[in-house]
Amino acid sequence: MKKYLVLIAIIITILCINKKEEIIIPDNSIRFRVIANSNTIEDQLVKKQIVNTLKEEIIEIESKSNTIEESRDNINKSIKEIEKKVNKETNNNIKIDYGYNYFPRKVYRGVIYNEGMYESLVITLGEGKGNNFWCVLFPPLCNIDEKEENIEYTSLVKEIINKYAKKA
Repeated sequence: MKKYLVLIAIIITILCINKKEEIIIPDNSIRFRVIANSNTIEDQLVKKQIVNTLKEEIIEIESKSNTIEESRDNINKSIKEIEKKVNKETNNNIKIDYGYNYFPRKVYRGVIYNEGMYESLVITLGEGKGNNFWCVLFPPLCNIDEKEENIEYTSLVKEIINKYAKKA
């Protein structure tokens, strides 16, 4: 019985300590969004390809932007190159809009992002009725890394429970 009480105490302690850090988008930020034509597999793959194609531009904008003004300037300087690359990748009609654009309410990793008009660079593919990719260009919070999909997550709590369950 003592083992189970100790185990419960350890689990509660770990849960209290391991509270995830929430990333909240600051009010003074610039978002980036690529909206797929639809949710078909083909259109979602096109969206992912566009994001991968624009990876270098996004990283460059982020790395050269120490202030929101610099970020705005770097986005404006990059729009023609972004449009050229996007047009190369897709036969869909596209719309590229840098300004204040509508973002729907979103819950991501337990954080609620309210709907509203936000300063953003939005690329809409075709009808723009599909799921989208989004991140924050300024402050630099975009994490466009293909290797991210290969991460294996483990649970410390589960490992402790398994360890003590085997002993019992």
